[in-house]
Amino acid sequence: MSENKVALGIIGGSGLYSFEGLENRRTVIVDTPFGLPSSPVILGEVHGKQLAFLARHGIGHTISPSEVNYRANIYAMKQLGVQKLISVSACGSLREDYAPGHVVVPDQIFDFTHKRERSFFGEGLVVHISSADPFCPVLSAALTKALQEENATFHTGGTYITIEGPRFSTKAESNIYRSLGMSIVGMTASPEVFLAREAEICYATMAHVTDYDVWHVTEAPVSVEMVVRTLSQNTALAQRALIRLVDILDEPEFQSMRCQCDEALKDAFITDMAKVKPETREKLDLLIGKYTKSS
Repeated sequence: MSENKVALGIIGGSGLYSFEGLENRRTVIVDTPFGLPSSPVILGEVHGKQLAFLARHGIGHTISPSEVNYRANIYAMKQLGVQKLISVSACGSLREDYAPGHVVVPDQIFDFTHKRERSFFGEGLVVHISSADPFCPVLSAALTKALQEENATFHTGGTYITIEGPRFSTKAESNIYRSLGMSIVGMTASPEVFLAREAEICYATMAHVTDYDVWHVTEAPVSVEMVVRTLSQNTALAQRALIRLVDILDEPEFQSMRCQCDEALKDAFITDMAKVKPETREKLDLLIGKYTKSS
């Protein structure tokens, strides 16, 4: 796959599976040391650039947020050579000005989940990545430009709190999140964003606001029907913005911009590599090989 570099990876809802404008489409099944990802990966081309799409919740939305194999999903993207990854997800708004139908490109995250595997590492290999700024600033800026050029109503910045789900929040919880300064609430960004950082993949989120959660006194509480309706309306926008993003990433402005995502592991190892079991090194070679070949 490295011979035909994937310009952009996309993880999103199964509603994006019929991606219009994707040429030379084919489906691949990717196995990983962490099991199978949520779905087969769709590979295709847009303007001569290859894209990879994975349905986070499986085809037909059969996988609960707590049951998603986030490690396999991110590892599969890494195996396919993805260096830039966009997450497309639904979210509830915790701010009056982030209204249903708007799109948010968050710059911070608060992980409030408790049942999920959060790291590729362990089994005798301890790694501490920096996650002070979890979303790639360069990819987020390019995504923002794509949304702007598609005349989307969007917001840049804000904190995405990830709750465990699959239930929606209580009013007490929603108001606590607001009092803590959270901007949007969803169920899938964690640990996805942190695993992408461990895999040294640039990661940004296109979060579609579907509701006001349950805090808003003049709006109906969030429901499945509300989420599905708004996401369906925004599917075409998401596809157009992603296609435009492919071209934007080729612009000199963004070609010259640098981030540190591709060297996130450089100073993160604390374990003496001589003490790491050979089977662990082999399992994680795709992630750590460039740092451990000489050790």
